[in-house]
Amino acid sequence: MPTGVTRLSISPVISWWLVAAVAVVLLGLLYFGPARSRTSPTRRGVLAGLRLLVILLLIFAMLRPTLVWTHITKQAATLLVLVDQSRSMRVTDAVGKKSRWEAAKAALEDARPALADLAEDVEIKIFAFDSEAHAVEYAADKLELPVEADGVQTALGSSLDQVLKSQAGKRLAGVIVLSDGAQRASAPHDLPPQLPARRMADLGYRLYTVAFGQGRGPGQTRDIALDELQAPSSVFVKNVLPVMSVARFDGMQNQTVPDQLLAETSPGKMELIGVKQIAAKQDGERVSVTQEWTPEVPGEVKISVLVPPQPGELITTNNEISTFVTVLKGGLNVLYLEGNPAGEQKFLRRSIQSPDINLAPFVMRADRADQTRPPELAEQFQPGKYDVYMIGDVDSVVFHDSELKQLAETVERGAGLIMLGGLQSFGPGGYGNTPLADVLPIRFDRLERQNLGEKIREDLHLPGPLQMRPTPEAAGQYLTLLAPPAQNAAAWAQLPPLAGANKFAGLKPTALVLAESQQRQPLLVAGEYGAGRVLAFAGDTTWRWWMHGHEAEHRRFWRQVILWLARKDESTEGRVWIKLEQRRYGPGARVEFTAGAQDPQGQPLADARLEAEVLLPDGKRSAVRMRRDPAAPREMSGTFLETQPVGDYTLVVTATHEAQAVGAARARFLVFEQDLELSNPAADVGALESLAETTSGKRVAPEQLPALLAELKAGTKELEVETQSKDTLWDTWPFFLCFTALLVLEWFLRKRWGLV
Repeated sequence: MPTGVTRLSISPVISWWLVAAVAVVLLGLLYFGPARSRTSPTRRGVLAGLRLLVILLLIFAMLRPTLVWTHITKQAATLLVLVDQSRSMRVTDAVGKKSRWEAAKAALEDARPALADLAEDVEIKIFAFDSEAHAVEYAADKLELPVEADGVQTALGSSLDQVLKSQAGKRLAGVIVLSDGAQRASAPHDLPPQLPARRMADLGYRLYTVAFGQGRGPGQTRDIALDELQAPSSVFVKNVLPVMSVARFDGMQNQTVPDQLLAETSPGKMELIGVKQIAAKQDGERVSVTQEWTPEVPGEVKISVLVPPQPGELITTNNEISTFVTVLKGGLNVLYLEGNPAGEQKFLRRSIQSPDINLAPFVMRADRADQTRPPELAEQFQPGKYDVYMIGDVDSVVFHDSELKQLAETVERGAGLIMLGGLQSFGPGGYGNTPLADVLPIRFDRLERQNLGEKIREDLHLPGPLQMRPTPEAAGQYLTLLAPPAQNAAAWAQLPPLAGANKFAGLKPTALVLAESQQRQPLLVAGEYGAGRVLAFAGDTTWRWWMHGHEAEHRRFWRQVILWLARKDESTEGRVWIKLEQRRYGPGARVEFTAGAQDPQGQPLADARLEAEVLLPDGKRSAVRMRRDPAAPREMSGTFLETQPVGDYTLVVTATHEAQAVGAARARFLVFEQDLELSNPAADVGALESLAETTSGKRVAPEQLPALLAELKAGTKELEVETQSKDTLWDTWPFFLCFTALLVLEWFLRKRWGLV
């Protein structure tokens, strides 16, 4: 309640000396009153008295007396008390073998008298918090805390932020937090508690913490927790996949347990791949173990590491850890045999080698065939070894007839083959008398042979420059598209001409000329042999494109050549992609991803339309809105938030371009079962102390809570606000009326008595 004090304040005009001097002068003038001969002593006394009163009033006014009223009031303030009601408060490591929750409730019960005393000066609000803060009914004789601590998260930072925002604009007497101190929260409740603590410090509010529980001691709990799983996000079929996991041993040192690696062999079916026995020598030790698996089938595969629950374990949700790995069919394998190591080979390697095309180049010199032949060359021509074969300027004498026969059979069974131009290619290289004469789409003349070391036969070659261009029959063909159809002819016209080319003796009836020179001489001829596709390319100087700034066109042309030969030009496989930042998420986490589409040449389709949906563990589907970032127009991104259910999820992205289906991609991720509170229930007293120090507060023991409240009670003096009001006594109308009345009366009497 407001209180007040009254005092009289004197503030003389200019100085006390002036007032005293005026008083002396005026009092001295009283001596010189009316002549005694003209008035009686009584009248003289009345006039002197009136004049004395006027002088006294004048001196009173010069002293300027003021009554000062001092009022003291207390500002309204609120004390916030937050009590941790998460499951970790059930741990029985408090004094007297009580649970932390029991100890916290007992501490508040013991502090109720001090709370009631403090409530006379400040408003007290109490909250119980887990993932968020919940108001608790409080009165001097009533404190309704929850019966059990059953919160699944300890969102200390988020709860602090919540209650501070709810009290915005109010003055806080302080904030008291009763907790074990360890924040265990998942998105969106995982705000670090340091942030609201710093904001409190900026506002001048203090945080006081009361700690319950202990850090985990040796043998306190028995638990094996798989904390970490590392595996490559993708692996090719039949390649070794290393899987590394980390197990933490609590209270189970020197105990050997099996570490099991499992892999998904069919939807929903996990097969045991391998087992390793692991043990820890010290309590709390983290043991890493690596196992290997060789996948045989492509696709999205779930892998898991499992340690079977052991006797005495209270927590078993952390005994298994899983993720997903993409098993790829394997990129295209291309064997490139070249007789001339300079020039074309260098740039072909740059353009063809890519993450999805594996190029194996070999130099085969006819003059050193025994030294340069790849080992076991016949095996390199076996079906399934390579998808595409490229033969450059290699004379036929380098090969055994049986090897080329095997190559012809492999092409007939579906492999692709291209022969490039050169001095020893096609007829000049003697291939007219080999099994490849039936494979290639051109005819051979028995006389077109360029023997090694002889002068170059000009009748077997076309002199440059040769401006290469698609034929009218090849308009719109996959192999000859370097740009959209409307700009394709212009794109070819800008390319530098070839320096020369081989001259074909003739073409087979089924051959298709895809590109020719300005004199309509065939340069690129396509055909088929059995199930395989073949190309005869007369040139060997496309490197000039690269050197003159047309690197993109060079890459696109040769990539299309390889994909066409491998029959990948019409496939939609791999044309839509998804990128997930990770494959494992906790419940409630944000799943963010990017996706995109590309044309058969691997060029991004920036204007493709993408649609995404997620298949939830219960079989339901949820659409995900995609958005395009102007800074990255070649891809779109999405965010999925419905991750509360535990289990496997499948993200599906489909793409269309110009109303035509481009393809679809799938990516799986999982939301793992997580017991945030009990997986590591150790108290973090240091965190509470650090938070309190951030705000110039302090950490106290539970038994010190009443003393802390008493200290806050004493500190309420700081809430007192002193206000003053003044009543001046000398410049009021009664004073002026009295002063004037005395002067008038004195004058009136003198007038009546004939003194004026």
